[in-house]
Amino acid sequence: MMELSNYLLILVDWIELLANLISVLIIAAGIVVASVKVLQTVRKPDLLHYNKARLAFSRYLVIALEFQLAADIVKTAADPNWTDLGILAVVALIRTFLNFFLQREMKEEEREVEHAGKPVPG
Repeated sequence: MMELSNYLLILVDWIELLANLISVLIIAAGIVVASVKVLQTVRKPDLLHYNKARLAFSRYLVIALEFQLAADIVKTAADPNWTDLGILAVVALIRTFLNFFLQREMKEEEREVEHAGKPVPG
């Protein structure tokens, strides 16, 4: 008979797989959405439409990074060792920096998109 810890490890493997799969699906959806928006920039080649495409893709990347980080945390929490904890710390740090800069870029692009939509006084 399997011990409870073995069932837990199997469950953790499935949760990790599911979180990574969701992440990949989110990125794939983001590629589709951003591609459609990029194709729209061909018809209207201006910075506003380009920024909308980048902004849309950035949103998908941010949430996908969150799912990947969750997968890493679940895996490490279930069977921690110093090597895995070190790797998790480095991966979390890299993903946190990526997430921070993506969100900062998104805010800047949102401001540009909002500003471009407003009529110019005068």
